Amino acid sequence: MAPSGSLAVPLAVLGLLLWATPGTHGRRSDVRILTDDNWRELLRGEWMVEFYAPWCPACQNLQPEWEGFAEWGEDLEINVAKVDVTEQTGLSGRFIITALPTIYHCKDGEIRRYQGPRTKNDFINFVSEKEWKSIEPVSSWFGPSSILMSSMSALFRLSMYIRTCYDYFIEDLGLPVWASYTIFALATLLSGLLLGLCMIYVADCLCPSKRRKPQSYSSKKPLPEFSQPLEKMVEEHEAAEEDISEEVAGSKEGANKDFPQSAIRQRPVGPSLPTDKS
Repeated sequence: MAPSGSLAVPLAVLGLLLWATPGTHGRRSDVRILTDDNWRELLRGEWMVEFYAPWCPACQNLQPEWEGFAEWGEDLEINVAKVDVTEQTGLSGRFIITALPTIYHCKDGEIRRYQGPRTKNDFINFVSEKEWKSIEPVSSWFGPSSILMSSMSALFRLSMYIRTCYDYFIEDLGLPVWASYTIFALATLLSGLLLGLCMIYVADCLCPSKRRKPQSYSSKKPLPEFSQPLEKMVEEHEAAEEDISEEVAGSKEGANKDFPQSAIRQRPVGPSLPTDKS
């Protein structure tokens, strides 16, 4: 019993030493994890970012090289990170990831896609010799912080949310496929209707239509632009009628005065009766 008790202390000390030795229980990775919440850190400083998927064989082969490159990050003054596109769908849409693995170099907000060899030494030379300067940066229109790429990120997240809802309907609720499609069709129609109403409301607020008041046409009060000519025409017409009536009245009075004399003068004189000469 004594020998076994004497060996317990040395074995315990040896176990502690082995546990404290680096590499025996797993070394902490120098690769940083980027998500939809902290991705804006890329816009400050220098970064190398890998977009990968756990099921991708090429990504699995790249992991040892990427981990080895991350160990040089402090010496090269560069941050080495990775993004799991299966979990961060928004970032995959923001950077337009179409192939795996995809590697980007970021320097103070300028994004460049790395397309060189994928070994640790190649990554180190790319950063130390500043080979990234020979690569044209991504246009600001397609940068990860632009409005266009933000919209693309939202669409990717929406597609993932729809996929999650579909799995919930089929697997958890046990709905048939046609029922889930019907729900999505109705939701699409309703959302389109609401979006159309919102667009019409915004357009009406920004560019309101000009509503013209109906113009009242009155016989007593003519339109302003034609009032003066019409008044002149009415006055001239009334004056002309008065002149005509005065002339007609004067001609009638003159005819009545001259009628007896002219009648006497123009009265025919009949043949005189024969006189009796006897």
